[in-house]
Amino acid sequence: MKIALIGATGFVGSAILPELLNRGHDVTVLARNPAKVSPQDKLKVATADVLDSAQVAHAVKGHDAVISAFNPGWQEPALYDLFMKGSLAIREGVKQAGVKRLLIVGGAASLFVAPGKQLFDTPAFQEHVPAFVIPGARAARDELNRIRTETALEWSFLSPPANLFDGERRGAYRLGEETLLMDGDKPAGISQRDLAIAIVDEIETPRHLRKRFTVAY
Repeated sequence: MKIALIGATGFVGSAILPELLNRGHDVTVLARNPAKVSPQDKLKVATADVLDSAQVAHAVKGHDAVISAFNPGWQEPALYDLFMKGSLAIREGVKQAGVKRLLIVGGAASLFVAPGKQLFDTPAFQEHVPAFVIPGARAARDELNRIRTETALEWSFLSPPANLFDGERRGAYRLGEETLLMDGDKPAGISQRDLAIAIVDEIETPRHLRKRFTVAY
């Protein structure tokens, strides 16, 4: 497949890229600074600002699918506003390009821990998560609510588990949907490399069209 990847130099995106290439896909990475992406076989780099829907559309046109691991940066002062602006520009650009399939990597905070109660709303999350994370978590939740009304795209929204860490590729994961996955009495986790496996699996064999899903060990 021809797949466009947004956020390839980030924590999750940097694991998605080798997973795609190792499976033989042709990948186009969208980047404002192409010098940050090392040349590889079957890899192209398109210079694009994802806050501009026209630039996104130009870069992703002709691709089979787009994967967005977009994040303006946890230390970005305008994180919430840029996340919302960029997420909308990406969706509009994908539609303008005529690409139907879009997978978005969101956040864990919008997963439910009880009926009608999301992780974001728990005292533990609000009290123990670093303050700079809160705007990004809120933005990812708001984008999920916004994309649920999207009917022109075959979208999927992946919420990582509460514990996403830098670890080895085990080649295994379990699927969930709207509820935070647990490991006994504590939140479950997964390495970013196995999260990448789940992402590429969903692109190759869609099982969550116009749905949110989650994964963990």
